[in-house]
Amino acid sequence: MSKIKIVTDSSVGLTEDEIKKYNITVIPLSVMIDDTLYIDNETITNDEFVEKMAKSEALPKTSQPSVGRFVEVFNQLGEDGSQVLSINMLEAISGTVHTAEQAATISSSDVTVIDSHTTDQGLGFQVLEAAKLAQAGADLDTIIKATEKVYENSKLYLSVMTLDNIVKGGRLNPIAGAITNFLNIKIALEVADGKIKILSKGRGIKSIKKTFAKVIDEMKAVPNLKRIGISYVSKTEFIDELIGKLKSEFPSTEFVIRVTSPIIATHTGEGAFALIFYGDDQK
Repeated sequence: MSKIKIVTDSSVGLTEDEIKKYNITVIPLSVMIDDTLYIDNETITNDEFVEKMAKSEALPKTSQPSVGRFVEVFNQLGEDGSQVLSINMLEAISGTVHTAEQAATISSSDVTVIDSHTTDQGLGFQVLEAAKLAQAGADLDTIIKATEKVYENSKLYLSVMTLDNIVKGGRLNPIAGAITNFLNIKIALEVADGKIKILSKGRGIKSIKKTFAKVIDEMKAVPNLKRIGISYVSKTEFIDELIGKLKSEFPSTEFVIRVTSPIIATHTGEGAFALIFYGDDQK
C-alpha cells in the first residue's frame, strides 16, 4: 500500500518540531522588502520579518510559490509511488491553493489539493491531523474527512489594531483609513466559510477586550477543547493579558504561542494577533 505524504505552505502555524516529527513538507512563499527578496523561513524568520517590516519604506510584497516549485516537490515526493495531499491556506488571502491545483495537473505524481478555508494555526490543525493519520497508515479518503471535521470544529478570530498596512496595500480607501486610525478604531475579524468577516469594530482597546471576553465564553462551551493558539505580529500588553487569561481558564489544554507568518503580518500590521482554537465532541 502506498504512503500518503502531506504538503502545505509556509502560512501554516506549526512548530518546527511538529513539522519534522510528522514529515510535513512546507513550500515557502516569498516576500519582497525594499527591493530585497526573502524566502519565508529559509532566508528570513518570522521575527526578522516583523523587524524589517517596521523599518521598511514601503509595504512588503508577498508572492505565492511558483507552479514549478510545487511540481518539483510533488514529483519528488511521489517518486516512490506515494500519494501526495497538499493542504493550503484559504483562497481569500492567496492564490497559493490554485497554483497547487495547477501543479497537481502537471505533476507525474498522484496529487490531491484541498483548500483549508483558513490559515496560520487553523491550517496547522488540519495539516497536523492529516500528517498523524498518514503516519498511522490511514487512506486518503479517511484523512480528507478528518481534516474537514477539524475545520468544522475550529475557530479563528483576528484583531487588527492599526489599519496602516491595509491602507498601504490598497485594501481600504486611504482617507477612510486615516479617519479610523484617528478615531482609534480597532477591528475584530473572523475567518469563517473561507472568508474574512468583520466580527466587531469599536474605539480603543476596550472594544477588543469586550469582543475577546465573549470569545473566551464561547470557548468554555466547547466540550473537548484540544488546542489553543495565539499568533501575533508584535507582542502587546493586551496579548500578554489575553494569554494569561486563557492559560488560567484552560490550564490543561495544549497551547501554542508564535509569531505569525510574513503574509499574515503584511496584511494585518503591527500589534495584530489571532486567537485560534480547536475542539471536538468526541472525548
